[in-house]
Amino acid sequence: MPPRTAMLLTALACASLSAQAQTCSARSGAHSTPVVELYTSEGCNSCPPADRWLSALSARQDVVALAFHVDYWDRLGWADRFASPAFTQRQAQQQAVNGSRYSYTPQVVINGVDRKDWSGVSSVGASSRPSASVQISLGRSGDKLTAMVQARDSARLSAYWAITESGHSTAVKGGENSGALLRHDHVVRELQPVPAWAAAAGVPTTLQFQPRIAATPGHLREVNLVVLDADTGKPVQALKLVC
Repeated sequence: MPPRTAMLLTALACASLSAQAQTCSARSGAHSTPVVELYTSEGCNSCPPADRWLSALSARQDVVALAFHVDYWDRLGWADRFASPAFTQRQAQQQAVNGSRYSYTPQVVINGVDRKDWSGVSSVGASSRPSASVQISLGRSGDKLTAMVQARDSARLSAYWAITESGHSTAVKGGENSGALLRHDHVVRELQPVPAWAAAAGVPTTLQFQPRIAATPGHLREVNLVVLDADTGKPVQALKLVC
């Protein structure tokens, strides 16, 4: 085979593999996926045990785990590089949904319910997952994500996209955790709400999303889509895509 021909075939094969690597998909199962939210901060000395507890969920493919780093600890000696005022606002707004009377850290919310007993929860939703009222299929092509959301019965739904990263660590040099090396998984780096819509029974709705924040090299990145009952604000189905 002539050298130029061999080089061309090799280039085409590499381009094909690259295109395949940029395309992936996932589909939700017959039961609803548990959604675990942790509100945490690097400035809070009672938060590392909750961070480790959330990290332990990494082995569970049937759980969507989200660590929201709030910013109200930042003025007390250490600024959390993952903190966002948007996450602080979200925590306050979620009080109407999860039943908490105030914002605190660490706060764990499981399926929309405030769980102060989180440290004793060893199996998140493994035995009590209801049948799914909503199905999600999620796909990525290049930088664009497309979801098809289909409700079993007519309902008002809303949703949000959350980009998370795992495998981060921070050497804290101030505040309550001064001198500690903190490790973080499922850190929410980007959050995008989807306005409510009227879902007709059996009729799929298409949602699209293109992340604004580039992936951090060397860290596992997940795209999470959480679909909510728009009237109660509680999750009805969720799906994550790891690719």
